Amino acid sequence: MDVDNADQYFASYENLDVHKLMLEDEPRTLAYRKAILDNKAYFKDKIVMDVGCGTGILSIFCAQAGAKKVYAVEASNLAILAKKIVEENKFEDVIEVLHKRVEEVILPNYLKVDAIVSEWMGFYLLHEGMLDSVLYAKEWFLKDDGEIFPESAIIYVAPCSVPSLYDNWNNFHGVSMKSFAKELRATKGSKPEILNVGPEDLMGPEVAFCWVNLKDEEPLELNNYTLQHVVGASKNGNYQGLCIWFECNFPQLADSTGDGRTVLDTSPQSAATHWKQTVIVLPEQHQVEQGEPIAFQLDMNRAHSKSRRYNLQLTMLDPETEEHPLPCTCHMTKCILTKAYMEQHAEQAKIYRIAVYESPKRYSTVLTDEDIIDEGD
Repeated sequence: MDVDNADQYFASYENLDVHKLMLEDEPRTLAYRKAILDNKAYFKDKIVMDVGCGTGILSIFCAQAGAKKVYAVEASNLAILAKKIVEENKFEDVIEVLHKRVEEVILPNYLKVDAIVSEWMGFYLLHEGMLDSVLYAKEWFLKDDGEIFPESAIIYVAPCSVPSLYDNWNNFHGVSMKSFAKELRATKGSKPEILNVGPEDLMGPEVAFCWVNLKDEEPLELNNYTLQHVVGASKNGNYQGLCIWFECNFPQLADSTGDGRTVLDTSPQSAATHWKQTVIVLPEQHQVEQGEPIAFQLDMNRAHSKSRRYNLQLTMLDPETEEHPLPCTCHMTKCILTKAYMEQHAEQAKIYRIAVYESPKRYSTVLTDEDIIDEGD
């Protein structure tokens, strides 16, 4: 699929197998259903816009939650099918399917909506660039106090092993295929792999790469992200790639009937989704010991201002020269000492809080002007 060509991009979503895959992705579909129906008190009698409605299932969830009007916006010809599904569920008086791009929509009397719902996420969250359309809808159609479902998202990264491209070929039905595996990995250098990474294949703890707040974000702010990081290997093994995934957070509003905030998590530790995980595969593996520092830089740059593509670049760094996080999980002496120091002071702070808040008569202190030392004097 050429995601840079608008006509081909929208036409690709007329493939019903794509929507079958998304509809049958239970973590995805049930997260949206729960987030919407748990907030029935908010959706009741509200006006909603569904950006990129596809088959219209999110619009129907909103109608089931009591919305009085839903504008279901779909640029592809799937809008014709969405309208039939709306009629099939007898919500044609509530849901109006708009067969056009959201950038072409004009609501009656320049109406503002109370909420925007959209399933805009692509591989590694930002692939396909549909978030730009959601942010456009926010700017032009959402009330100042309106809500967005989901309202924020986080991209995480962690070092990993990739057995399907390395270890599985060491003994393939009794035949060593390491040379084949090496050539196969060489063909993966131009694009990331989309595959399921098992939690046992993670080689270190994850770190947040970027956070997207849909209420505050502007399209230009999505153009470039970079991260320099050092992490200690969590076990002995082979560092073979960098695993990337995301989570989306939905609003938990007043009078919600849910048992907490709804989170759609695509991590290796969670139930598999159609997004799987994105992996940047290393051409050669690196054997690491538990606690050994792994240093890298990850850059994610939009190819150009109107593109739906991003370029991902992984750079190996020297852990001896890079700044380590505080605290760091690696086994370098400076990090072990720093971590011990921080833990010691955290324990002292805990004891202090207990003394002050649980036994104020036995231990308390008050700072006065005389207690403050100005080192400049």
